Amino acid sequence: MSSQVSVEEANAYLDDTFEGSENRCRVTLMEDGRCIVRLEANGSHLRPGGYISGPTQMSMVDTVVYMAIMTRLGIVPMAVTTSLNMTFLRPCIGDVVEAEARLMKLGRTLAVADVDVRIAGSEKAASHAVVTYAIPQDEGVA
Repeated sequence: MSSQVSVEEANAYLDDTFEGSENRCRVTLMEDGRCIVRLEANGSHLRPGGYISGPTQMSMVDTVVYMAIMTRLGIVPMAVTTSLNMTFLRPCIGDVVEAEARLMKLGRTLAVADVDVRIAGSEKAASHAVVTYAIPQDEGVA
C-alpha cells in the first residue's frame, strides 16, 4: 500500500508548521505504516564526547512517529504524543542519524509505534523507543 502523504508533502508540512526546519531531521521515506527520517548532525545536536544527544534522538523519534501516522491518515495536525519510552542501547556517534518508525497499531483513539535510531549505515540501533500517540476522534480508524 502507498502512503497518504508523500515525502515532499511531509517535509513541506514540517517546514510550514514548525520553526527551525534548517536544524531538524528530514523525511526520506513514507510507506504505509512506515517512515524514516534523517538528520545531518551539527554541534547543536551533540553532547560532550561527540555523542548525538538524547533530546535530539527523542525529537527524531517523536517526529518519525508523527509522520508514520500520516502515512495512513493523511495530515493530522492534532495527533499528539501521549507516551514515549526510550531505551539508549549504545553511544550514537556519527554525522548522519536515521530513525525508522513502524506502526504497530492504529486504532480509533491511539496509535502505537516501534522506533529504532541508528547512525546511517549501521545495522545496530543506538536507541529504541515505543511511542503512543492520541488520534483526534474525527481522524481515527476502526
